Amino acid sequence: MTTTGGPLPRPRGAWWREGAITAAAFALCLLGGVVQDDGSTLSPPPAAAYFIAVVSCAVLPVRHRAPLAAMAVTTACGLLVPPLGLLLSPLIVAPAVITAYSYSLAVHNERRAASAVLLISAALLVASTPLFGALSWKDASRVGAVAAFPLVAGVLGRSVHNRRAYLAAVEERAQRAEESRDSEARRRVAEERVRIARELHDLVAHQITLANAQATVAAHLFDARPEQTRKSLKELVETTGDALDDLRATVGLLRQSGDGAAPAEPAPGLSRLPTLVESFRRAGLEVSVHQEGTARPLPPGVDLTAYRIVQEALTNVTKHARTGSARVRLAWNRDRVTITVADDGGGARTAPTASTGPSASTAADRPPGYGLIGMRERATAVGGHLSAGRRPEGGFLVSTQLPLPSARDTTRRTDGATTIEGRMADGEAGGTP
Repeated sequence: MTTTGGPLPRPRGAWWREGAITAAAFALCLLGGVVQDDGSTLSPPPAAAYFIAVVSCAVLPVRHRAPLAAMAVTTACGLLVPPLGLLLSPLIVAPAVITAYSYSLAVHNERRAASAVLLISAALLVASTPLFGALSWKDASRVGAVAAFPLVAGVLGRSVHNRRAYLAAVEERAQRAEESRDSEARRRVAEERVRIARELHDLVAHQITLANAQATVAAHLFDARPEQTRKSLKELVETTGDALDDLRATVGLLRQSGDGAAPAEPAPGLSRLPTLVESFRRAGLEVSVHQEGTARPLPPGVDLTAYRIVQEALTNVTKHARTGSARVRLAWNRDRVTITVADDGGGARTAPTASTGPSASTAADRPPGYGLIGMRERATAVGGHLSAGRRPEGGFLVSTQLPLPSARDTTRRTDGATTIEGRMADGEAGGTP
């Protein structure tokens, strides 16, 4: 990432380096001012040398804020060296070399940097070349060094500039990649949290609703029919045991890899629909299952979604509908399966479950939960659609359409379809609407 223009920012602790660089440049200027072309002994620097050193070095501390102005001043001082009677050497133009490096480092336009450095070198080359007289090899080497030093400084400045820009770009890409990974991780955690919450809701709502219905039956028949009460309590124990097993299996997914073995039981699907229907029948809700078309094996995600939607819809009937019956219909088509769960909602439940206690009186006053939201989310997640609402003739209807695999995939799993169809036939023995 390169700057768009202007001077580069300087760290607060770099002022001591600026002082050291300025002092070194001042010493080099004075040393260059006492060098003579004839090789005579060194003498104290003349006043012209002090003038060149003071003026050219005075602008060095501001070369980062105004690199072009500093380079212009130091170059002008280098051009004044021959008219002041001094020898133009690489030592006396040290401030011009430093400003050429700083300008090449600061400017973001490479063409401008190259043009400015070439202009400095050409100006110093012209100023250091004798106008009259022969040019000896010694003079030629000195003139070449005076012109080459700014060029070398400019190349070094551009190299450092490009290196810093490359490192900044790499750092920026790494930071963006880290932010992208963090965002993706947060998104996945949120999705997993919603999925686990939805799964726990379906398990708890189903099992606790059945347990509540069975406990209500036991309380209602405690004095009048002890045998029936004992049977309801036994079913309540089985229901709560199943609830604990399901919760243990679901919560086990949250364990770390070294926390122990998690249950290996497969996720439920439509093959367990007869068992699900039987659990509601034990709670006093008569559920009839009707199937149209030929059952086909479903992908694991769609199979689990179909099971959970039926489970949640029947749970809502048990909690809210105040009816003793519900109907489940599965219609298998070429590319989708339509599942509907309906109740008439027209009267109270049968005598064993129609309690007049507080549980029944407050059932209609419960706040709305997340059942319908969870069913819609499940259906949408697998590419399906779900609708729910009251029927004109009374009661409530939940209808969902879930996609089916292609016919080619179905032929590969004919045995699974036969098994599901056989189990569904056993579940329909309880009656059809």
